[in-house]
Amino acid sequence: MSFKKDTGIMELGECTRNPGFQDVEGDGSAADTISADPGAKHRESTEVKLESDAAEEYTQLKPYAGMPKEVLLLYSSQARYRVPREILFWLMVACTLALVALTITVIALSPRCLSWWQTSPLYQVYPRSFRDSNGDGIGDLKGIQEQLDHFQYLNIKSVWISPFYRSPMKDLGYDVEDFRDIDPVFGTMQDFDELLAEMHRLGMKLIMDFIPNHTSDKHHWFNLSRIRDPQYEDYYIWTDCNSTAPKPNNWVSVFGNSSWTYDEVRGQCYLHQFLKEQPDLNFRNPNVRKEIIDIIRFWLGKGVDGFRMDAVKHLLEAGHLRDEPQVDPNKPAESVTSEWDLYHDYTTTQLGLHDLLRGWRAEMDSYSREPGRYRFMVTESYDYHEVDKTMMYYGTPLVKESDFPFNFYLLDLPQNTSGLWVQDLVHLWMGNMPTGQWPNWVVGNHDKPRIASSAGQTYIRVINMLLLTLPGTPTTYYGEELGMENINVTESQIQDPAGKYNASASRDPQRSPMQWSGDMNAGFNNKTNITWLPVHPDYRSINVEAQKKDEGSVLSQYRFLSTLRQSELPLHRGWFCYVHADANVFSYLRELDGLDQAFLMVLNFGKESAITDLSSVRELPDKLKVLMSTNRVNNGKVFQKSRIMTEAGEGLVIQYSTDTRFNPNHPGQCYVSEKACYLNVMDILYKC
Repeated sequence: MSFKKDTGIMELGECTRNPGFQDVEGDGSAADTISADPGAKHRESTEVKLESDAAEEYTQLKPYAGMPKEVLLLYSSQARYRVPREILFWLMVACTLALVALTITVIALSPRCLSWWQTSPLYQVYPRSFRDSNGDGIGDLKGIQEQLDHFQYLNIKSVWISPFYRSPMKDLGYDVEDFRDIDPVFGTMQDFDELLAEMHRLGMKLIMDFIPNHTSDKHHWFNLSRIRDPQYEDYYIWTDCNSTAPKPNNWVSVFGNSSWTYDEVRGQCYLHQFLKEQPDLNFRNPNVRKEIIDIIRFWLGKGVDGFRMDAVKHLLEAGHLRDEPQVDPNKPAESVTSEWDLYHDYTTTQLGLHDLLRGWRAEMDSYSREPGRYRFMVTESYDYHEVDKTMMYYGTPLVKESDFPFNFYLLDLPQNTSGLWVQDLVHLWMGNMPTGQWPNWVVGNHDKPRIASSAGQTYIRVINMLLLTLPGTPTTYYGEELGMENINVTESQIQDPAGKYNASASRDPQRSPMQWSGDMNAGFNNKTNITWLPVHPDYRSINVEAQKKDEGSVLSQYRFLSTLRQSELPLHRGWFCYVHADANVFSYLRELDGLDQAFLMVLNFGKESAITDLSSVRELPDKLKVLMSTNRVNNGKVFQKSRIMTEAGEGLVIQYSTDTRFNPNHPGQCYVSEKACYLNVMDILYKC
């Protein structure tokens, strides 16, 4: 190879032999191959060896594309190339480390994401009354699937369906004959699987009603227990008695009269805290506990998202079977026939109850490990004035039970229409709830009169506003989003077993068919003119179809508030602070630290118009603009904070901007389940 320095041109001469080259197709070296060539000696004579002057010529060359490795190595060690390369390398290392550190910091400081049961209202479907798909007059699972768009319209993601297990229907599904089958009146297991799959496809969650306290007397466990089968003999609570002698003790059923019934087959009495067709299971038997866990696993394995545990306070009874104390000691024992006649010291909330619930919670947690598949558990227990007993269902800081126990205290709203009364009911829960737990609110269900009937249509809108702007999870019983009212049921129309015992105690009035449209049977059954209970006569004006067209309807306002609750941080995870309460108005605010937007609620539960003066609340701006009023004409109206006017039954949602937070100056008036702050610069939440 030769170089011509004077012309600046490099020419390639004869090729130079490389002794290190290995022929991939042969065993010999390249040198051997060349030597074998007749012209090898001639080529060897033309080889050029790089001497010191040739090396000098290399150093004088400028880098060029495709330069040999030797030249590249020669230049790469020079400072002008090496230093920038090292700077870029260490800069990339520093940026990577900074990004990792920032990611770890954001994760460490970020508050826990809210779960699905916290972000959406919980909607209760009573399946017999929701939608009939086959024309037999009774709602069914296919009917629910046909109306899933209703939940989407209301921005509801969590749906609790009352029992649809196979049942003799003595208590309309709460007397279960087979926990692993669907009653034909509601459909088939395939119908259930299709409903569940479609709900999951739409991003919804299905919560089942679970009845662990008792079974139907038609259940095969009970039939085997009656004949003293060795495996099932102690599956229920049995004790000696006979059909003519006094009962074992004075315990009284929830439905009235003795909790004991004599069984001629076994020759003993069995316990039933509800109907005699609903014998209580013996949870002191480990085999019963295992059976119940197996049933829980069965439904969790099918993909259900949670359970509402029914009547949990009744799960265990005192083994000694002593008489319970009478409320009125002077009342003759034979006249004690109502559950209200006794203090239930031995039949409710017994030692060991919470151990059972913790075991079920642990089982559900084992199915909650898959991301986005948390399994929810809520307990039902009417403890009335003993609110401390209800709070125990939250569990302890170390051991969890239910995600929350149902809060039934707002069911007492109709007892006193005043702002002070509403504040007392709200504070009864918030003031007793364990720190860091999640509240919830219920204003109606299948056991209690509809709130629109008990409180009046005047207040249904403001009650829905309260429900959807308080902290925690609101529960809506089907039809409350419309303002449906109780129906009148004649004695011949009574279906409820409680009503057959005492007509005034019937729960049928609040279970009438859902009002979908002004068509035949309110759109509940459009195939035949049959309904299992009468449709309310107001269905032509109060129905889903009509209210969708009216922006000022109860349904439209419910939808607006449900959407607002999910979209606004202060409403679904911010501080809740009492601001004002008097004979008419209950007012509170929702705010989030670091966020300059907050919400003030002014709700008039009184019987007359009121002017609310909040001038003493210095954290509020002087002028307040109404975002939404239950009376549409007041939408967008601006009030001085010293003169906020509301009519009876009117509620205002006021959105305002402020740099001053209310909660730091009034810690005794404010609550938050999990504190979080908003960082506006990065648009993120962080623990604070």
